[in-house]
Order: sequence, then C-alpha cells, then structure tokens
Amino acid sequence: MASWCVRTVRQSYSLLASPALLRVSPRLLCTATQQKNGRGSEEEAEKPEQNTAEKVLTEEKSQLEDQLKDVTEKYKRALADTENFRRRSQKMVEDAKIYGIHSFCKDLLEVADILEKATESVPKDEVTSENPHLKNLYDGLVMTGVQLQKVFSKHGLVKLDPDGQKFNPYEHEALFHAPMEGKEPGTVTVVTKVGYKLHGRTLRPALVGVAKASSN
Repeated sequence: MASWCVRTVRQSYSLLASPALLRVSPRLLCTATQQKNGRGSEEEAEKPEQNTAEKVLTEEKSQLEDQLKDVTEKYKRALADTENFRRRSQKMVEDAKIYGIHSFCKDLLEVADILEKATESVPKDEVTSENPHLKNLYDGLVMTGVQLQKVFSKHGLVKLDPDGQKFNPYEHEALFHAPMEGKEPGTVTVVTKVGYKLHGRTLRPALVGVAKASSN
C-alpha cells in the first residue's frame, strides 16, 4: 500500500513537470496578453473616431446656428419693411382722404371771392328798411357767405386774413413793400386777397402788402 502511494505521487510530479505543460503555459499567457492588447488597441482606435464625430457634429451645429441667425435677420428686415410699407400706405390713404378735395376746394375759392366782392360792393348806407329789395339782397349775400365759410371749416378749409399780423412767407405772398407810418416793418398792412389753408397746409397764400422801414 505504501509503495503504491509513493508511485502515484511520483507520476503526478512527473506530469506537472512535463515539458508539454511547460510549453502550454507560456502560450496561454501570450494569448491572454494578446487579447488584452487587442482590446486596448480597439479602444485606442475608437477614440479618434469619436473625436472626428464630435468635430463633425460641432461644425454642423455651428453651421445651423449661422443659418438660424441669417434667417432671423432676414425675417426682422422683412418685418420692418412690411411695417414701413403699411405705414406709408396708411399715410397715403389718409392724405388722399384729406387732400383729395384739394382741386375742388381751390375752385370753390373763386366762388367765395366773387361772393365777397359782391357783398362789399353793396353801399352800406343804402341798406335800410326803406330799400327792402337791396336789403334783402345784401342779407342774402351775407348769409350765403357765412354758410359757405361754415362748410369750408367743416372740411378743414380755413380762411387767412392776416391784416395787422407779421408777414409769414409760408402763408402770405407779398405784392409790395412800402413804408407805413405807425406800422412796424414786416407787418401786413394791406390784404388784397385772403388766403386759405386746408388741414394746416396752405392752399392759397394771402396776397398782401407789407410795411418796411422808412428810408429817412
């Protein structure tokens, strides 16, 4: 029994110390090392690919941001142009409503001038109850003139009678300049024809004479 045990131990020792096992172990170690090195190489190969992908995504993001900025600027400009066009169109419509009667009003001014001349030509001392026909005619002319001025005012047409006012080149047209005692230079002394303004814009300047400084 003892000899059998000794023989068994010797055989096991021989197997462990056999060259075949010694040759296999380095090979297994080499294979494990290669597998480990292979995984490291793969990881190192994946890193440049990840960096390239991140770089591409960053460039695409930058391009999209630039495109968005460009589109936003174009939208803002288009919006501003549209708003300006709307305001100009609205202003044109309002001006057309206000000044569309420009020519018509200008023609009516001649009628108002004639009516005023007719009223002034009536002798005031003869407008009495003893002369009813002339009185009725004169009263009719006065009433017509008053009503005509009311209609003018309703539509923004205002009469300019600058007698005694300072000369204004935007509202008055000077026919002559003459020294006038008791009048400051630049003062309107004579109104040959009254003027009119339509909604604040001079439709017809008043024809006037203006006082100037004496040469003495």
